[in-house]
This record gives sequence, C-alpha cells and structure tokens, in this order.
Amino acid sequence: MRQYKIAAIPADGIGPEVIQAGQTVLEALAERLGDVRFEIATFDWGTEYYRRHGEMMPADGLERLRQFDAIYFGSVGAPDVPDHITLWGLRLRICQGFDQYANVRPTRIIPGITSPLRDAGPGDLDWVIVRENSEGEYSGHGGRAHRGLPEEVGTEVAIFTRVGVTRIMRYAFKLAQSRPRRRLTVVTKSNAQRHGMVMWDEIAAEVAREFPDVTWDKMLVDAMTVRMTQKPRSLDTIVATNLHADILSDLAGALAGSLGIAPTANIDPERRFPSMFEPIHGSAFDITGKGIANPVAAFWTAAQMLEHLGEPDAAARLMRAVERVCALGIRTPDVGGTATTREVTDAVVDAIHGAND
Repeated sequence: MRQYKIAAIPADGIGPEVIQAGQTVLEALAERLGDVRFEIATFDWGTEYYRRHGEMMPADGLERLRQFDAIYFGSVGAPDVPDHITLWGLRLRICQGFDQYANVRPTRIIPGITSPLRDAGPGDLDWVIVRENSEGEYSGHGGRAHRGLPEEVGTEVAIFTRVGVTRIMRYAFKLAQSRPRRRLTVVTKSNAQRHGMVMWDEIAAEVAREFPDVTWDKMLVDAMTVRMTQKPRSLDTIVATNLHADILSDLAGALAGSLGIAPTANIDPERRFPSMFEPIHGSAFDITGKGIANPVAAFWTAAQMLEHLGEPDAAARLMRAVERVCALGIRTPDVGGTATTREVTDAVVDAIHGAND
C-alpha cells in the first residue's frame, strides 16, 4: 500500500468547493486502485483566518506543511482585503518559502469543450507553459516614498539571477526533451528590457547547447500573444518570466475554453520541500456558493500532483475520466453546459469506477 500525506488548503471563494470535489475524486481513485491511499489534512488558512488573526497563515505554517508529500491549494483573494495582502500572505509565502521555482501550466483542448479559436479542436493546442516562479517581476523588492504627496514614487524591482534563470531554463529544456515534439519557445521582452531580459536570451542560448535534440526559438512576449492565437500548432513547450508566463498562461486557459479547466503545479524540482498544486481560476466570488464552479481544473491539477508523487497510472486514469465526462456533455456553465459542480464530480467518480477503464 502506497500512502501519501496531502495538505489541503481550500482558502477563499470557490476554493473550498473545488478542493472538496478534488478530494472526492482522489478518494474514488484510491478505492478503484486499491493499492494507494491519500491521507488528507485540511488547513483553514485564508481570508477568514486573516480576519480572525490578522495573518493569512500562522507563523509556523511552513513548518507544519513541511511534513506533507504535497499541497493541494484552492484559491486566494477576497473583495474586501487588498490582493497584495492575500497573495503574499499565503500563496507566495508558500511558493517562495519552499522554493517552488518551476510553475508548470499544461494547456490542451479537452474533448467536448469548444475553443474560441476558429476551427481548433483536441490536438490543435497542446502546450506546457513553464513559469519562473521565484524571482523576476514578483521578487517583492521595491517601495514607496512621499505617500500622498504630488512627488509620491513607487518602485517595483524585477530581479533576475544567473542561478534562477539557468535552473528554470534547464527545467524547461528537460521538459521539452521529454515531450514528443521536443520543441521549446523562450519568451522575453529583450528589445525594451535590455538588462534582465537580455540575460535571459544569453542564458537560453548557453543552456540550449546541453540539449542538442531540442529545437528552440525565442519570441517577444507581445508577439507571442499573436502566435498563440494565430499559429497555436507551432507551439509546444514555452518558458517565460514570472509576470510574462502568468499573463500568457491565462490567455492559454481562455484559448482552451475556460480558466475553469486550467491547472498549475508549483514545483520544487529538487524535492527538498512539498510542491503545491492549484487551479488557475482564482477565488471567483461572483459564483461562490452557487454550486456551478468548474471542478475540472482542480481535477487536472490533482493529476499533476499524482504524476509528481510517482503515480502516473492514477493520473492517466483520472484524466481519462475527466475527458470522458466532458465529451458526454456533462459540463458546468463556463464551458457551455448546465451541470453543477456536484454533477460533474459524480460523473467523474462514476467514470473512474467504469468497467471499461
């Protein structure tokens, strides 16, 4: 029996709804497979915790999480609390505290879900975006002076280190090498940002020499948005800075049909700390409590978690179940369906137990 300890942090908005759905399908997988078990502990950290305690998570939060094999995260943010408090107080505190420097966001069109791209269907858009997740534009360095005065100034310093850029570039090349097309696109803005971005280009060329079997090219981030929409089949694996990949991966999710199906993994490739898995969609307070949140992103990121834990067969079974359910038309409203979160979840559970799988 293989047993894994999972820390669930549902947090805010629709987070509790989709993480509960995810736990349900993990339990179904464990029952179906018979030789794997998930021990899930839930932590009530988030905006409600902040309102009670003045912080998004306790001071010893990282130490408490360190004992787990993985972290299953919902969403963070609330309309009445500034976003920089919620984000830096919980999600980024975990990502940076555990040096989860590789943010991996797969994108593809799932059968049964319509892409807004004309004539695009399953197989036409199959990407993995690798986002540098520890420095760059989200380093947290900068400040404000002369607040409220006409001469007020705010600075946001993007920090790029040779260590940080080299390790994410090497991770992206290795990932591209493992995929059938062995193709990588490096995204920067080195025509206008002439220091850190130029260093990105230079290090990309250096690392590329270690991977002669990977074909690579580079794009400016603005041109990349055009390529993603007009020539999606020309792309496969993509690597970009913290900010650029954050934006491009939201575009990718939308092009695949909805942010409600888009997953992400915050990975510590060296496995010194637990990695964290979360849907991209955010807290979505406009639909919180309505029972219509799309759980597919939470299911897909659970599959990423299973792959990271060394359970590829379980991950594949889960994704086959998700694709079968979507193809049958059992979908939430954000992707043109009428099903509830519970109905999609129940259908995926049934598909996991299906006799033909």
